[in-house]
Amino acid sequence: MLRLSWEVEGLQTVGILLVVCSSLKLMHFLGLIDLSTADSVEDDFELSTVCHRPESMDKLQEQTKFTKKELQVLYRGFKNECPSGVVNEENFKTIYSQFFPQGDSSMYAHFLFEAFDTNKNGSVSFEDFVFGLSIILRGTINDRLNWAFNLYDLNKDGCITKEEMLDIMKSIYDMMGKYTYPTMQDDAPREHVESFFQKMDRNKDGVVTIEEFIESCKKDENIMQSMQLFDNVI
Repeated sequence: MLRLSWEVEGLQTVGILLVVCSSLKLMHFLGLIDLSTADSVEDDFELSTVCHRPESMDKLQEQTKFTKKELQVLYRGFKNECPSGVVNEENFKTIYSQFFPQGDSSMYAHFLFEAFDTNKNGSVSFEDFVFGLSIILRGTINDRLNWAFNLYDLNKDGCITKEEMLDIMKSIYDMMGKYTYPTMQDDAPREHVESFFQKMDRNKDGVVTIEEFIESCKKDENIMQSMQLFDNVI
């Protein structure tokens, strides 16, 4: 019984932690985390074989919280794995299926792809990727929580409904796999949603606003710890 209680409470914050962890896994897959080759990277982008040309490093440096050297290394890894300069949703899903072979990560990958695809053109460019990572890894607590809220606000109307959160929770449960939480029942995602709204829907109007979300998250020690786990990854 104690184990089940821990699992139910633990999954209430796992979505936010997964935003960070899965982004880091994607970086590792693309060879972006290891900076041991930083000294050998040229001063300028190599663009001859890339279909999508990123903005200049100076401009990206101004728009993000990465240094010029970090951007060079990030681009080298991105270009090596994505020669066209962009990642489409199917590529994204393929990558995440390798991270979570025990479950079905396709829906969570779809939601995360939508969060990175800020231009809504069906592809994630190097700029899109770097802007998102800059917020997740280098942003303030408010920046990171705003990014997570945008991920959960599926229709981008400024609030999270129970239906949206249920879709998110189902995608997390599917991705982690039932073998990860064998004691949970099929209605577990709905229970997590109810618990989420009990904590965060302060005025009990059936939706969670960005203000309620940030205020509640800041009062949750587990969420705050997850926000700070990878402050100095790169």
